[in-house]
Amino acid sequence: MSVVQFEERETRCGKRIGIARLNAEKSLNALSLEMIQRLQPQLNEWAGDDDIAAVWLEGAGEKAFCAGGDIVAMYKAMKDQPGELVDEVADFFSQEYRLDHTIHCYPKPFVVWGNGIVMGGGMGLMNGASHRIVTENSLLAMPEISIGLYPDVGATHFLNQMPDGCGLFLGLTGAHMNATDALFLKLADHFVASDNKEEVLSALSDIQFGETPSLNQQKVTDVLAGFGEGDSKLRPAAQVEPHHDLIKKLTDGDDVVAVVDAITSHESDDKWLSRASKTLANGCPMTAHIVWNQLHLGKDLKLADCFKLELTLSVKCATRGDFAEGIRALLIDKDKQPKWQHENVAAVDAEEVDVFFTSPWEKDEHPLNDLGCQ
Repeated sequence: MSVVQFEERETRCGKRIGIARLNAEKSLNALSLEMIQRLQPQLNEWAGDDDIAAVWLEGAGEKAFCAGGDIVAMYKAMKDQPGELVDEVADFFSQEYRLDHTIHCYPKPFVVWGNGIVMGGGMGLMNGASHRIVTENSLLAMPEISIGLYPDVGATHFLNQMPDGCGLFLGLTGAHMNATDALFLKLADHFVASDNKEEVLSALSDIQFGETPSLNQQKVTDVLAGFGEGDSKLRPAAQVEPHHDLIKKLTDGDDVVAVVDAITSHESDDKWLSRASKTLANGCPMTAHIVWNQLHLGKDLKLADCFKLELTLSVKCATRGDFAEGIRALLIDKDKQPKWQHENVAAVDAEEVDVFFTSPWEKDEHPLNDLGCQ
């Protein structure tokens, strides 16, 4: 059985909609290298096919669109060659980021059905889409601080697009977001009831697609907006927006040590806030420094440069960081007791952090040098 299924649906105007489905339901559609290597050429082919009017990407089953990257496979490679730049790790991340960038730059309407769990690698696939749909079941997060990685897959860009303080807070705490939060945070564009998926696909098939890309984008927007109006009563209660003033205050420190201290020392009866605080307190100290620096650096970076920076950070996390230990504690031994290299955020030296932002490649040899929307 293929890890990604493809089909093409006829539209009333004679064109077709390309449909891709991540097909690994048991692993919550965790993004594997094989999935990436199947998606990339098919998306390229559809982009150049004049008979394909739009693309739809979904996950198999009802539990998840995509719960993250398949990091267990990377764990063995890191353990076999500790401290070395492992080809399997560099290849996975470079191909993943190239795929994410392709979606960001896609020349046709690209719709993602973000039902169920959308985390890590799933966020990367979803955030580049022109039309990002969430449902009453959507659960989004960038929980990398718990595994010694950092928010990647374009998060350097999209966390910086959020309302003041929210990107830093969510990157540090890995806090869960629902559909209403995703709309507020600019992580989603439309809310649709999960039961209406087939009705949405049918409505998209009725669109009179033309030859003008911007008009085709607007036609898809109009269709999805209509569903959002009818289904709005199912939207869950906001978690982030009611706390926005507090989040701005907590993240207003002069350095990451002050911000982490403010968040972890804040006492609250609110379950969402207290869970976020606890996750940060137990998270990887080096990750907190990476998040702080990547968001400050990323404010002025073009999208392609964000992905290039992230590839550098990811391979450094694999060779010099706590990534393998985080995977061990959460997914291999499952003791949830990671032994981080540093006792706390204050114990991390600035020179150690700088190493993570130093590319292992010469400038003209970076694997993502050719990225750029045409």
